[in-house]
Amino acid sequence: MTAITSTYRSIAEAQMMPRLVHLGANLYGAVFTLMKLLPAHYILRRADLDEDTVVVETTSGTFGLALAMETALMRRRLVLVSDPTIDARLHARLTDLGATVHICRDSAPVGGFQGARLNKLAEIRAELPSTFCPEQYSNPDNPRSYGVVAEMLARSLGTVDCLVGAVGSGGSMCGTVGGLRELTPHTLAIGVDTHRSVLFGQPDGSRAVRGLGNSLWPGNLDHTAFDEVHWCSAAETYAATRRLHATHAVFQGPTSGAAYQVARWWADRHPDALCVVMLPDEGHRYLATVYDDAWLAEQGHTLTELPTVPTVVDSPAEAGAGWTRIAWNRRRYEDVPGTVIKTTGPVPEWTLS
Repeated sequence: MTAITSTYRSIAEAQMMPRLVHLGANLYGAVFTLMKLLPAHYILRRADLDEDTVVVETTSGTFGLALAMETALMRRRLVLVSDPTIDARLHARLTDLGATVHICRDSAPVGGFQGARLNKLAEIRAELPSTFCPEQYSNPDNPRSYGVVAEMLARSLGTVDCLVGAVGSGGSMCGTVGGLRELTPHTLAIGVDTHRSVLFGQPDGSRAVRGLGNSLWPGNLDHTAFDEVHWCSAAETYAATRRLHATHAVFQGPTSGAAYQVARWWADRHPDALCVVMLPDEGHRYLATVYDDAWLAEQGHTLTELPTVPTVVDSPAEAGAGWTRIAWNRRRYEDVPGTVIKTTGPVPEWTLS
């Protein structure tokens, strides 16, 4: 075996593209170390920031970490707004990279903690002379940044018949499948969500799984890109994450587990088609939770056996508590029966100011 050594200008550049891992006869995983590095890098470089401009953003997850890594390398100030759900280890890493982190302790009447974070972000911006917000939810550079992933998949694997991935901001799935369909319009897109997320028509509510779903409807989410949508429960998501690790030694977070469960099911049903599943970030942040049997039992998320097939529904209103599937058929949100009224909340189009 010949060793291939690559050099990179930074650790961020070295970690932003996925490795393609064979997970089954017709299933490949696009395994990222930290997927959000890709849009963070792309957005900040295109912004052409002045030295005095402060980067600001609302986040409770890996996009904040990606911004902190990038701004540390760029020698720029970063202010993040989060909420109590932020992981303590992530918080420590963010501050170690030089970021200032504000925590919103109370949720907003509209949009929950995400709404409260956006309100706080607006206050911070009003107090600073020059700021830039990447706004991952509505900035078209977020999905645009994934064009290189689509090129990589097409170049390495040829025709991709189905792309499966978790949906949060909408950037990774909409951007990647959009790029793939420039070559293969038939490529299917399966979005993976969790219950009580507003993204595909369910009412907003408390969600256990971090990084999956949303309380606000992001501008970057193009519903017409999706052929199917699946909702997975927390217990199913965590069990699938552990199975991905135990079976393939792929150590990822719970959003990857949910996507893997759906992709494995689809690939088994379509043995003559090639499926790729997006696996966004590594599992180190979840050692004390998803990868801890005692924590799973304490939280009531222990699952002795994963379901083998999803329950099929005709509308989001019919989705139960477990793994559920709907044929979305590239429809607009408002054309799908049973969707709740869309909630965009206070999501402005951020620019330099």
